[in-house]
Amino acid sequence: MTVQPPDMISELLRGMRLSGVKYRRIETTAPFGVSFAYVAGKAQFHFVSQGTALLRMESGARFTLNTGDALFIPNGNAHALLSEENAAVIPVSAYPSESICNSVCAITCEPCPQSDKTVIFSGCMDFELGGMQPLIKAMPEVMMVSRLMSTWPEIHPLLAAMERESMTRQVGFAGILARLADVVAALIVRGWVEAGCGKATGWVQVLRDPRLSRAIYAMHQQPGVNWSVAELAKEAGTSRSVFAERFLSATGTTPAKYLSELRMRLAIQYIRHENQPIETVALRLGYGSLAAFSRAFKRIVGQAPGALRETIPLAEEI
Repeated sequence: MTVQPPDMISELLRGMRLSGVKYRRIETTAPFGVSFAYVAGKAQFHFVSQGTALLRMESGARFTLNTGDALFIPNGNAHALLSEENAAVIPVSAYPSESICNSVCAITCEPCPQSDKTVIFSGCMDFELGGMQPLIKAMPEVMMVSRLMSTWPEIHPLLAAMERESMTRQVGFAGILARLADVVAALIVRGWVEAGCGKATGWVQVLRDPRLSRAIYAMHQQPGVNWSVAELAKEAGTSRSVFAERFLSATGTTPAKYLSELRMRLAIQYIRHENQPIETVALRLGYGSLAAFSRAFKRIVGQAPGALRETIPLAEEI
């Protein structure tokens, strides 16, 4: 009997979270230039609800944006939005802003005529993929929603709703916009993965290799098991040496180290998002004692697990 490869896309999306989101509604007129700095561990999102803009990445890549365009920058690379190539650029943080609700603020660069203004809804957020966090680094610099429009038509009404909410500014529009932006960003990521992850290499091999997928999936389903290389090779249906070599080539790490880091990413999720007791998390993830779990957590994450309940987590989490 042929064993079907596990659904790694569902596993990936199950762990995806966009949290700590701060949005800005930017209203301006040409000429304008607004820059967004790189923030470690953050993703950025833009939606043009009126007008046009030029997206210029720090790498030199350029994209023309029109009304209704949305994009996701998964690794938060520095970039700027401009009316034209030679427009003067000012950091977005330098503009005065007015709070609309607890997650959205309004920025009006300068008074402008209704017909000539450009309106952009922008967000900066924590982007997490749970146990599959390494995949983020394999994602393209910019992910454009326009590349998904023909394949995933359900995006059209969401973008239309965002445009309407941003322009009419009815009661509660800011919160609705933020929710819609979360969904659009998630659809952009899903579309990229379902389309085969473009030309990405490295960790993406896990999604493309059914043998590796079975082993990785087993670890994700039972992270509390102390998996040996031999046991994982059996899951993959290959020899121990072939599996170890293929795993290292695809992920850049060993199965033991991957399992340890997977456990810590899941621990962060269970403690921070699900508010599970730390001792419960330790036992769930295969540690014989709270002390053993705490030592492993501090070694890999860089802080004690209790700090997740007391402070904002470090941006450089694994």
